[in-house]
Amino acid sequence: MTTRMLIDAGHPEETRVVVSDGHELQEFDVESSVKTQIKANIYLAKVVRIEPSLQSAFVEYGGNRHGFLPFSEIHTDYFQVPVSDRDEITAEQARLVEKASLDDINEDEAADPPDGETVPAESSTPPARGSGRRRQQDDREDHPESILHAAILQRGYRIQEVIRKNQILLIQVTKEERGTKGAALSTYLSIAGRYCVLMPNTPRGGGISRKITDHAQRRRLKEVAAGLDIPEGMGLIVRTAGQNRSRPEIRRDYNSLLKQWEDLRDKTLKSTAPCLIREEASIIKRAIRDLYTKSVEEVLVEGAEGYRTAKAYMKFLMPSHASRVKLHREPVSLFHTFDVEKEIDAMHSPVVPLASGGSLVINPTEALVVIDVNSGRSTRERSIEETALKTNLEATREIARQMRLRDLAGLVVIDFIDMDDRRNDATVERRMKEAVKGDRARIQVGRISHFGLMELSRQRMRPSLEEAISAPCPTCNGSGYMRSTESTTLHVLRGIESAAAGRTGGTLLVTAPMAIAFQLLNHKRLMLTGIEDRYKVTVTIEADDRLLAPDFRVDTGESGAAAPSPREDANQVPDESSSPRRRKRSRRRRRDPGSEADPDPVKADGQESEDEAAEQGERKRRRRGRRGGRRRKANGENTQQTAGENRQGQQDDTDPAPAAETSPADSGAEAAAG
Repeated sequence: MTTRMLIDAGHPEETRVVVSDGHELQEFDVESSVKTQIKANIYLAKVVRIEPSLQSAFVEYGGNRHGFLPFSEIHTDYFQVPVSDRDEITAEQARLVEKASLDDINEDEAADPPDGETVPAESSTPPARGSGRRRQQDDREDHPESILHAAILQRGYRIQEVIRKNQILLIQVTKEERGTKGAALSTYLSIAGRYCVLMPNTPRGGGISRKITDHAQRRRLKEVAAGLDIPEGMGLIVRTAGQNRSRPEIRRDYNSLLKQWEDLRDKTLKSTAPCLIREEASIIKRAIRDLYTKSVEEVLVEGAEGYRTAKAYMKFLMPSHASRVKLHREPVSLFHTFDVEKEIDAMHSPVVPLASGGSLVINPTEALVVIDVNSGRSTRERSIEETALKTNLEATREIARQMRLRDLAGLVVIDFIDMDDRRNDATVERRMKEAVKGDRARIQVGRISHFGLMELSRQRMRPSLEEAISAPCPTCNGSGYMRSTESTTLHVLRGIESAAAGRTGGTLLVTAPMAIAFQLLNHKRLMLTGIEDRYKVTVTIEADDRLLAPDFRVDTGESGAAAPSPREDANQVPDESSSPRRRKRSRRRRRDPGSEADPDPVKADGQESEDEAAEQGERKRRRRGRRGGRRRKANGENTQQTAGENRQGQQDDTDPAPAAETSPADSGAEAAAG
């Protein structure tokens, strides 16, 4: 099968990179213009807070949040101590580095390599105090920073004694921001090239990646590194990609990294904190640097700008391979041409089918990633034990591939199918370690427990696929579940009763999602009526499709915003304590010819107007005198009409205030309000 690297750079908002062997995807990476990655970026930063309880500092570097800098990640050059003490620390660090077995170096300690390694979980040792991010990555004693930090611990220094607020530091991002957590930072810098990793302030000399297992190659590469004249105080790692490379190729890569470091220093001296000093390479350059190998026969790029970037960078790194970079000119998109889109779409599904009929179910959570192995329709074996073993062995390879493609990192727990024979468990463990050997991330593989669970830890290389190109569901807030309609209806009812219990009388306007409003009106009407009767309130239900269950709103109507309820008794008139706006609305509703008005106390006494038409024509003048009539009524004036109503009607033309007193409807409203 032909192995290809496919780069989709046709859209400026998103760039995707795929390595395919013609049968299935082996590597996948995506970078969005909305969610840019800052890992490996170098910043000039300023200390804003020192936290003695955490033995760490919080640093302003220009990100969305302050970065987290553990004490173990602070180089002694930044310590505010006497020069003699600093020299003693440096000498002690050099002695510890010389004592440690630094030939077995994992290049991932400084940069993301082309290949990965497996470390048995049983062999890990407790981390040094304050080791910060190293605790989650790899707890071995041969970390360069842990070795250097041991000399600091021996002298009993604390971060609050050697670091000051507002101190300027040159830092590098080692972990992306996630959720509410800021980025993890380090002052131990590293600059990755194609064949080497330069560590400008880590004194370790020349080291060889432990993934190069051939003894002759290791000896040759160590001689090559020794001949590079690495300056004192610097370190260099020959990466796995440097295997079988000639001395001139490795020297050329080293000189390029040295030049980048000199440019970085010059820019730092001219800059003011906080600011970006060096940005990590784009996804296209990273793909060619880290994913491209001799087995890749061609690099196809869609997009003219992306093609120019890939071509130029390949000429810079490996001029002899520049001819393999080609521009995709077909009318059909690159990923559709090679049928890659379907596989990318399948990566968004939690269920991954296996060839035997089984399946994987992948569920990332906040604390860990859970992978469940199911046998499904796999029933071709002679016994349950054989079926479980075959499905588990098939699952190990697919799990390793899915972890690479989706970048599932942190703690991963795999629930394999239970097997009775312990030898079968050992076979699955061995196959799992073999499957993850090709991973670029550091992985620690544990053993299968009595409950059939395997724990492994995987280094976080970049944001996961879920974090990079997806957003939480606005309906369920990312949980995957919604509260049922019945439960939400009861939740709203409790909210209505709570709001009604805190007041006496009035109107409650309840706004809820459409389905909840229907449920309340069609199935909970008696409960609503009971709340109205108990608390002497009126409840109005309105539907709003913009709300999502279980959200709802209750407006008490005190500001006059509540709408009248269909169940409101038209005979009920607000108290004198009600707001003027509510009284006005109530009177306007009673004047509606289609509504039921209050009984007129004057008409109840049997007195009728002799000229109804004249009274209707003079209603406006009576309305203007309503306020004055109310004042006179409050002073004890008699408001009932007499038999000489026609004579008073004639006087209305000159005195509108008494006319207001003779209005039957208005006098009834005033009596109720009084």
